[in-house]
Amino acid sequence: MLLIILYVVLVLVVGGCACVVWAARGGPAWARGIATATLAAGELVRARPRGGRNSGGTTMGDGSDG
Repeated sequence: MLLIILYVVLVLVVGGCACVVWAARGGPAWARGIATATLAAGELVRARPRGGRNSGGTTMGDGSDG
């Protein structure tokens, strides 16, 4: 089931990227709409705060030896 979800996400990402390229070359209005939505989703992902995957209270790579 997880593999199917990952496959669908991959197809959506590749399709969105194709619409961005097509819209940049003067594609139809629906491709420009999908391109706008794809670029907006990318900005949201980029602006998302980085979650703390390291919830154990230790920091990795801080240079201390203990």
